Amino acid sequence: MTKKIIQTAGRDQLEEFAPMFAHLNDDVLFGEVWNNEAIDIKTKCIITVVSLMASGITDSSLNYHLQNAKNHDVTKEEIAAIITHATMYVGWPKGWAVFRLAKEIWNEEVEEYSEKDKYQNTIFFPIGEENPYGDYFIGQSYLAPVSKEQISIFNVTFEPGCRNNWHIHHAKSGGGQMLICVGGRGYYQEWGKEPIEMLPGTVIHIPAGVKHWHGAAPDSWFSHLAIEIVGEETSTEWLEKVEEDYPKQ
Repeated sequence: MTKKIIQTAGRDQLEEFAPMFAHLNDDVLFGEVWNNEAIDIKTKCIITVVSLMASGITDSSLNYHLQNAKNHDVTKEEIAAIITHATMYVGWPKGWAVFRLAKEIWNEEVEEYSEKDKYQNTIFFPIGEENPYGDYFIGQSYLAPVSKEQISIFNVTFEPGCRNNWHIHHAKSGGGQMLICVGGRGYYQEWGKEPIEMLPGTVIHIPAGVKHWHGAAPDSWFSHLAIEIVGEETSTEWLEKVEEDYPKQ
């Protein structure tokens, strides 16, 4: 009884501002909401797509509403901007899933997805852009910032066979690095020791002053989060390339 009184009070408060919303659970039908002329149909289509996207719904119902949006003059450029903008709030996995559906509906030629695209669809974190530290890598790598506040975290992705040079993280105190594998298969190796295979969930702790390298297996993409450990007077010393020591198994 108390719950009903509260609902009624809230409904009364909304009555003047949004009468249709106030009676959504009573006598207002879906068709009445859709046909309300306060906003145009194109805008309603956009709102519907974003709402389904935010809810993680990527089945045939989203296909229908994407097609409906196109039928009501939402252009390819507009839907791309809408999905991109919404992705900032709902997350990369949901945005990626909707983009793949939208690409087909807007009749863009669906080319064979690149190996990079296929791999991206298997991991949570974005691959990012080409690594600006590429001079210290053999092969192609990518870098995507995950956090630049409190603790610096980057997602580093290696194409198959890519690995960085031997290097050392220096620090007067503290420092070092932590690696957490989030996709694919790769290796971590310290100087004078056997390489360690890294699979999703593998965590590597690298103290300051330890000579090491890390990178992808020859036949697999590989991604890890690189977490910089706070220290005093930190720096990275890049050394020789990893060639003869590279695991071939």
